[in-house]
Amino acid sequence: MRRVKLHNPFKTRIIDEKLLREHLALERTKLANERTLLSYIRASLYLLISGLAILQIKEYQGISLMYVGYLSLFICVMFLIVGISRYVALERKLNKLLRDDESNSHNKGEK
Repeated sequence: MRRVKLHNPFKTRIIDEKLLREHLALERTKLANERTLLSYIRASLYLLISGLAILQIKEYQGISLMYVGYLSLFICVMFLIVGISRYVALERKLNKLLRDDESNSHNKGEK
C-alpha cells in the first residue's frame, strides 16, 4: 500500500493501488462537472447581454424584436437553472458514491 494525498493536502490516506484509478477518475469527473457549470454560466451571460442589447435598440423597435429580447432573457434564466440543477445533482451522486466507497472500505477493514 502507498500513501496518496487526495482532497486535503495536509491529510494523507492509505489507498490501495487498484482504487487509486477510481479515485482519480472521480476527481476528474468533479472537475468536468465544474467546467460544465461554468459553461452554462458563460452561455447564460451571453444570452443576458444579447437580450439586453436587443431591448435597447430604439430604431427597430418592433413587436417581434421585443419578443426576441425577452425570449433571450428567459432562456438566460433557464440556462442558469438547468446548469445549477445538473451540477448539484451530479455533485450529490459523486458524494454518495464516495461515502458508499468509504463505508465499504471501513467495513472490509473491520472483518
